Amino acid sequence: MSACVIDTSAIIAYLNEEPGAVIAEEWLDKGAAVSTLCVQEAITILVRRGVDRDAAAEVMTALGVKAYPLDFDLAVDGGALITQTQSKGLSHGDRACLALARKLKLPTVTTDRIWSEIADEVGVKVVLIR
Repeated sequence: MSACVIDTSAIIAYLNEEPGAVIAEEWLDKGAAVSTLCVQEAITILVRRGVDRDAAAEVMTALGVKAYPLDFDLAVDGGALITQTQSKGLSHGDRACLALARKLKLPTVTTDRIWSEIADEVGVKVVLIR
């Protein structure tokens, strides 16, 4: 059972041992869900930094996250979140994460402070790790 939905920013903070990494690790240890779109974002970041494809995939697997595919319903929900999030500049990955958290009724863990401004409006508890 997952305790949260973790965002790409929190995963990268953990991997880079940035501020908030300890808190991200605590959530990962409890069990974290992640959208496959966020997996794609994290892999993109790792590959851009010179990590090869297979090693990047191994890193994500080692995190032990439960990946949820961006199915039709989640894609519709995430896309429709544009009305609440457009003024805040949230990405497709951000909205996929929020849609998954809403579907699973779990808090979402992120470094993105702007999310706390729309949390109530989108019906998701946001946990900031820094």
